[in-house]
Amino acid sequence: MSDFRAARDFLLGSDPDTARRDFRWPEPSEFNWALDWFDGVLAAETPGAVALKIVGASSASYTFAELSARSNQVANWLHQQGVRRGDRILLMLGNQAELWESLLAAMKLGAVIIPATTLLTAKDITERVQRGGVAHVIANAADAGKFTGGEYTKIAVGDAYTWLSYHEAYEAPEHFVPDGPTRAQDTLLLYFTSGTTSQPKLVEHTHASYPAGHLSTMFWIGLEPGDVHLNVSSPGWAKHAWSNVFAPWNAGATVLIHDYQRFSARALLEVLRDEQVTTFCAPPTVWRMLIQEELAAWRLPLRTAVAAGEPLNPEIIDQVAKAWGITIRDGYGQTETTAQIGNAPDDPVRPGSMGRPLPGYEVVLIDPVSGEQGDDGEICLPLDDRRPLGLMSGYVGGSSEAMRGGFYHTGDVATRDRDGYITYVGRTDDVFKASDYRISPFELESVLLEHAAVAEAAVVPAPDPVRLAVPKAYVTLAPGFEPDEATARAIFEHCRRELAPFKRIRRLEFDELPKTISGKIRRVELRVRRPRREFREEDLTP
Repeated sequence: MSDFRAARDFLLGSDPDTARRDFRWPEPSEFNWALDWFDGVLAAETPGAVALKIVGASSASYTFAELSARSNQVANWLHQQGVRRGDRILLMLGNQAELWESLLAAMKLGAVIIPATTLLTAKDITERVQRGGVAHVIANAADAGKFTGGEYTKIAVGDAYTWLSYHEAYEAPEHFVPDGPTRAQDTLLLYFTSGTTSQPKLVEHTHASYPAGHLSTMFWIGLEPGDVHLNVSSPGWAKHAWSNVFAPWNAGATVLIHDYQRFSARALLEVLRDEQVTTFCAPPTVWRMLIQEELAAWRLPLRTAVAAGEPLNPEIIDQVAKAWGITIRDGYGQTETTAQIGNAPDDPVRPGSMGRPLPGYEVVLIDPVSGEQGDDGEICLPLDDRRPLGLMSGYVGGSSEAMRGGFYHTGDVATRDRDGYITYVGRTDDVFKASDYRISPFELESVLLEHAAVAEAAVVPAPDPVRLAVPKAYVTLAPGFEPDEATARAIFEHCRRELAPFKRIRRLEFDELPKTISGKIRRVELRVRRPRREFREEDLTP
């Protein structure tokens, strides 16, 4: 614990060059961030400071002391329901106080958390429950119908028939005693992430790799004690844990949540102003919406702002700088890691660059073909004594391909200039980002092939002015089907039934698919092909 605090305090007091040169990861043998840091330091030393505040469609506000006590109650109650150390809990909640209570409670118990977005379909949930070895589920009553049979404890926030009521937890004692110490290398989080294989990979993080590993994320964002930090991200995704849990609370900042049913740039600006937000993080999709407003008319207390998830257009950076006098700073990381690369506070920002490796990370660029190290190639992290604490343990029951040759291979290609600034180029495979969500073409193509009209399918990103990209399908039709509006509408309807909203096919074109001699689809050709007769979901939706 003392190592963690010393590392955190060092970063808070260091400039970028000093931090990169002299930072050393803590090396705890035992560590439970919820007990040792949140309860033992934040709640003990700053009990009256606001830990979590939710505004918008719902509202809530809790100090560190209050949230410590409430999470203790939830931990005690979960233990009464049979939750034990090492048990796996699927946590599928929105931006509501119960989410943070449950996260802290599960951590205190030593249980393993599997975050899940509320956008998942029943099919998605069944797969996650089975592959994740889920023993307990915490979800909103409104989503209870998505869960079918299974031998696991069902806990609902709200009233759900036959489910245990989460709110009974508030009758449990506020004092919690753990059943023993937590080893730093015990599993804490399991994240499902899409890839190019048939099934999403299951990423494993420990009690050290995410809580302590996010010291790099705290530094990149520029968080300080007492900040009010707003991050636009949906629960269930790793970025939510990055910027709505670990990074701000590592600094002792307030997590501010804007809870909305439908996104409004103006409403977000009002929250930034009215809640006196000092640090702000949002994906480029949100920044593109914000600049549609007259930014110069808004006087905000922002000290710093960052963007992550995809490259940010330099024009957006310029517009925000002119309006507010601050420079949006890019950063890079993955579900498998914490923030690896970033434009740190007080670093000169170079247009188009993600910045330089963050404290605790040494980045090696390896040519995907020759395997040689240089200034162009795949972003890789060494697995020797330079291995970063924020790197996952590995993929559960899955491929070791990413951990080969003494390096973790990210699958992302970049270039580095003579000053160490790294610029993102693209993926080594065909996975792409739509808005802030990572999309696997294989998964979408599998769903398309379930439709009788589809003989072959290939999914690629299509440019979109707001989302940066949306999934587009090129389809070769089965005999007996016509390439007309009726067929397109039927395929869109099928996708709406089978896919979560963030994965849906938004554009469709009927055509023969270009292939290599060996028969593999050449998606690279489809990415640059001009639309011929393109059908759009929004035009065919009733």
